[in-house]
Amino acid sequence: LTSPKPGDLIEIFRFGYEHWAIYVGNGYVVHPAPTPEAARGGVSGFSSVVGNRAIVKKELLSMVAGRDKYRVNNKNDKKYNPLPPNKIVQQAEKMVGKEVPYSLTSDNCEHFVTKLRHGVSLSGQVAGRVSSGVQEQGTLVMLGPFFLHKDNRKHMSFPGQADPSPYSARVAL
Repeated sequence: LTSPKPGDLIEIFRFGYEHWAIYVGNGYVVHPAPTPEAARGGVSGFSSVVGNRAIVKKELLSMVAGRDKYRVNNKNDKKYNPLPPNKIVQQAEKMVGKEVPYSLTSDNCEHFVTKLRHGVSLSGQVAGRVSSGVQEQGTLVMLGPFFLHKDNRKHMSFPGQADPSPYSARVAL
C-alpha cells in the first residue's frame, strides 16, 4: 500500500459508495462535505445536499475516513497529466470554507478532486452506478448524504467487520 503524497487522490470506501478527497500533506485532506444544515440531519438539510450544495473542508484523513478503509487512487494519471503537486494543494487550500455545487451525477466528490488534480471533472463511479439502473441510483441518492457525514457512521456497526488495515484510519467517535 502506498502512503499518500500531496496532490494524491484518496478513495475512501463507504458502505455502498466511495467518497473522494485530495491529500494536502501532514495528514490532512480537502473534500466536499454536507453543509451544516445537512449535517444536522433535518429534512431541509437532506435536500440541501441532494439539492445541490456542499461545503469544502480541510480535515485529518483519519477523521474523514473514520473506520473505513481507504487508498491512494490516481487512476486517471495515464489518461490525464496531473498538475504539479504544489499547484494541486494550493488550489485545494483556496477552496476550503467555500460552498460549492453538489450533485451525485455531475458535481460529486470525485468530480471535485479530479478537477483539482487534472483540471478535468471526472467520476467513474457515477458512470457505473447510473448505468446499473434506477433502483441502485435511488438508493445512492437516498443514502449517500447520510453515509457521507462521519457523525452518522457512529450509529452503524457491521458485525464481523475485520480490523482496519494499517492504511485504514481508526477513530473513536
